Amino acid sequence: MADVEVHPGQRAVVELLGVLAYAELTAFDRLAEDARLAPTLDGRAALARMAAAEIAHHERLTARLHELGVDVVAAMTPFVAALDAFHDGTRASTWLEGLVKAYVGDGLATDFYREVAVFLPAPDRALVEEVLADSGHADFALREVRAAIAADPAVTGRLALWARRLVGEALTQSQAVMAEHDDLADLIISGTGDLTGVGALLQRITRAHMVRMDALGLPS
Repeated sequence: MADVEVHPGQRAVVELLGVLAYAELTAFDRLAEDARLAPTLDGRAALARMAAAEIAHHERLTARLHELGVDVVAAMTPFVAALDAFHDGTRASTWLEGLVKAYVGDGLATDFYREVAVFLPAPDRALVEEVLADSGHADFALREVRAAIAADPAVTGRLALWARRLVGEALTQSQAVMAEHDDLADLIISGTGDLTGVGALLQRITRAHMVRMDALGLPS
């Protein structure tokens, strides 16, 4: 990793912590921005609390990078272009789009990172699992979207198209990240055993996504 001096055996750990730290930072920015789209003060406060949780996770991850003697900015920088491209290309224009992005898009990313965390040594595995744990925010997004669909079924098609766009963009950017970061890719391949194992991992993520879409009442 450029500008990051770390033991070769820890490079994959640093890459995962780096991409997660930047992902949490951008999640804070996005949720704080999307909160302004809320039709009610309760909704605005709920997204603000989500944003606060994300920045707290960012702080936990950057603290661990400091413990490893890693420059935090250098660890995050290689992932800025890909993550910014995803968020710039999927900027929510409505309250419901923001909630679907928080539930479907963030859920997909969380599933992926949680799968990868299994291959990390202690204490980093526990740290990643902790920052990825849902604290009820997904349930809020789920309730709001389902209520909106029940009130106006006509929004179903538009939100389903939006969700599919989110998934397509997320997969494109994930592939770009893997192609550009060999240590992270090697961690996944060695952890799963081979390319067949990678395929099984992706199938699990896909099934979880379909369950999430069903929960929203959206066709996958």
